[in-house]
Amino acid sequence: MSPVQSLPLIILVLSSLLTCSVLGATALHHDASTDFQALRCLKLHLSVSNRLLTSWKIDDSLQQFCNWSGVTCSKRHTSRVVALDLESLQLDGQIPPCIANFTLLTRIHLPNNQLRGPIPAEIGQLNRLRYLNLSSNNISGMIPSNLATCSQLQVIDLGSNFINGEIPPNLSQCSDMQQLNLDDNELAGGIPEGLGTLRNLSVLQLAGNTLTGNIPLSLGTSSSLHSVKLTDNSLTGPIPSLLANCSSLQFLVLTKNQLGGEIPPALFNSTSLQILSLGLNNFIGSIPAIFPNVADSPLKRIVLASNNLTGTIPSSLGNFSNLSWLLLSQNNFQGSIPVSIGKIPYNIGYTLPSIQTLIMGVNKFHGQIPTSLANTTILRAIDLGSNSFHGIVPSLGTLPNLIYLDLGENRLEAGDWSFLTSLTNCTQLVELSLNANILQGDLPSSIAGLSKSLEVLLLRENRISGTIPWEIHHLRNIKTLYLGKKLLSGRIPESLGNLRNLFVLSLSQNKLYGRIPLSIGNLSILSELYLQENNLSGPIPGALGDCKKLVMLNLSCNSFDYSIPKELFTLSSLAEGLDLSHNKLSGEIPLQIGGLVNLGPLNISNNQLSGQIPSTLGQCVHLESLHMERNNFHGRIPQSFMNLRGAIVMDLSQNNLSGEIPDFFESFSSMKLLNLSLNNFQGPVPPGGMFQNKSEVFLQGNKKLCANTPLLELPLCNEMISKKKMYTSKILKIVAITVISLVMLSCFGVIIFKKRKIKQATHPSVKELKKFTYVDLVKATNDFSLANLVGSGKYGSVYKGRIESEEHHTVAIKVFKLDQLGATTSFVAECEALRNTRHRNLVRVITVCSTSDPIGNEFKALVLEFMVNGDLESWIYPTLTNEHHPKRPLCMGSRG
Repeated sequence: MSPVQSLPLIILVLSSLLTCSVLGATALHHDASTDFQALRCLKLHLSVSNRLLTSWKIDDSLQQFCNWSGVTCSKRHTSRVVALDLESLQLDGQIPPCIANFTLLTRIHLPNNQLRGPIPAEIGQLNRLRYLNLSSNNISGMIPSNLATCSQLQVIDLGSNFINGEIPPNLSQCSDMQQLNLDDNELAGGIPEGLGTLRNLSVLQLAGNTLTGNIPLSLGTSSSLHSVKLTDNSLTGPIPSLLANCSSLQFLVLTKNQLGGEIPPALFNSTSLQILSLGLNNFIGSIPAIFPNVADSPLKRIVLASNNLTGTIPSSLGNFSNLSWLLLSQNNFQGSIPVSIGKIPYNIGYTLPSIQTLIMGVNKFHGQIPTSLANTTILRAIDLGSNSFHGIVPSLGTLPNLIYLDLGENRLEAGDWSFLTSLTNCTQLVELSLNANILQGDLPSSIAGLSKSLEVLLLRENRISGTIPWEIHHLRNIKTLYLGKKLLSGRIPESLGNLRNLFVLSLSQNKLYGRIPLSIGNLSILSELYLQENNLSGPIPGALGDCKKLVMLNLSCNSFDYSIPKELFTLSSLAEGLDLSHNKLSGEIPLQIGGLVNLGPLNISNNQLSGQIPSTLGQCVHLESLHMERNNFHGRIPQSFMNLRGAIVMDLSQNNLSGEIPDFFESFSSMKLLNLSLNNFQGPVPPGGMFQNKSEVFLQGNKKLCANTPLLELPLCNEMISKKKMYTSKILKIVAITVISLVMLSCFGVIIFKKRKIKQATHPSVKELKKFTYVDLVKATNDFSLANLVGSGKYGSVYKGRIESEEHHTVAIKVFKLDQLGATTSFVAECEALRNTRHRNLVRVITVCSTSDPIGNEFKALVLEFMVNGDLESWIYPTLTNEHHPKRPLCMGSRG
């Protein structure tokens, strides 16, 4: 083709190229504008509490946004955003859907902010995204299923959020995935089997969720896998063989699940594994036999605590020369191999020179503690507690790095206490526990020479005697001091008040005597004080009110006297308990008790406290347990007690409380025990609520209580009212009889007075009426026997009786039949006749008896001289033949 002919073609090509160039520039400008608008959208949706995004100026030109902080643009396309790095900027708000407009975005790094709401589904449109980190925010909702369309994703980190739902199974489509971190969310369901097929996966972290099911059998396929962390889920089943044999695995952390079966031996033969943590599961069997070819094993930490493992520690354990942590506590190791059954290898200190942490507590190990432990000079923590070790505690003063030593709950002895002296060389020691052994002898003063860093000293439940060394105040950093359940005697040293960092002090169950030192008030951060079961006496010091951080105070079972200091009740911090029971405290409860607004249990029982229960006690609205039994309280239960609705136990028994039981107890739904027995309560028991369960309510010994149902084994209120009416009627009868008797006696008094006046003129020696009781008359008549009956009429019967105090002994006793209508009138009439009749021959009235018999019936009788012969008529109207017979006395008592 000639040059002339080719010219049009060249022009066409150049035109096309120019057009494409212009169109490309236009397109590029349009995409940059989209990114700019997306950045503006992002800033509008995310509020910032600091000025770190001040460079994001909305009015900037397109060419300047690539200079904004946290924004990275492409080197090839300088106006295109490829990365957002906005970590720890306190960003608040939701990630907007417009984030999908960054079409060239490869990296999103927004951790440690305050982002909330769901992950927008539009994020799945970022098909170039390789890195996504939204960890440590407040993101909720589910993981978008279309996230798997970001097929180039290599890292997904959504840890420490509130994401729920299940792990999307299609994440296995992200074939380039290297790290997947979904720790500390609210994910449920199983681990997708497909995750095990990701051949580039190196880190899988799914800890702190509620995942269930088995670990995928395929996990371990990846030759790059070096870290698996599935802690704190509910996974079950065994450890997959592929995972156990993974040659690249360095960290396997499966703690706190429900995994079971035996531990695969391959895990102990691995040439790559550094950390093996299988604690808090259900593994069984023994530690696998360890082959000797692991002398150079990189294994540094073995955590098998809290399983169901048995057997002994293999002697080949010493081949792990790099081992620094060994946690075997809370299993059932006891062994079945002779000679070394349940023993720690005696040479453990030589074979594990790199050991730093040795945790073997809560097992069944026995024998002596190897002295070779003293050779592991870099050892920092030893826990051999809760086993059956015996013998003398070895000297471990050659362990300069020792921080933690727990030998408690064994059968260890102190010997000459040289072990304690040697520990003074462990200058970094922070915690020492020797609880519940058989250490005995006086507590040496060398205890004061222990590490100045010592914070916890536990020596309770031993046989230590003597006194508390005064020098103990040198332990100035001590926070927890337990010297309880021993044989310590003497006084509490004043120097304890110098332990200004003391948080918990327990000297309970000893033989300490004397007073609590006033210096105790110097312990301004003291939280718990236990002095119960000693021989302490005197008043409770008000200085305790200066311990403003106290949450628990137990002074029970001592001999404290005087009243309770009101300063105690200013301790609003008291929440876990105040126990002053079984002392000799007296006086009234101060009104300030209402200041214990956070108190749970209160026990002031078995004292000599008196007065009324203060109404301010009702201000202690968090009371769960209230014991006030065996005191001398009186009065009513305060109405303010209706505020104590959270109470579970309330015991007010064996006091002098009275009044009615308040109805508000019916609504105490939490209460399991209410003891009001042996008081003076009265009236009806409330019928509802807990009073329908006699196993929860005790009301014995309140004689005036009644119930509407027989359930509580109390008198029924209707019967009690009837009895009360009968009782009232009986009282009224007695009152009426008494009034009538007084009237009658008044009448007789007048009669006798007038008669005495008459007789004084003629018979100055006349005696006063004598007094006889109902019992006297019963005896005189042989219980009113028929043999003594002289005669009987309509209104009464006359009995012959013998009264020794009378001059002639024999008397006539007329008993009135008061059940006959008119008998009382007859009695009054005869008394009136005797009062008004004057005759020198009238039979003498000895006395009148008006009373009640033993069963409360009214009783009236006249006691007169007994006429030996004849009757009234024959003596008043004698026959002619007896005309000259001597005159006889007239008897008014024969009237029937």
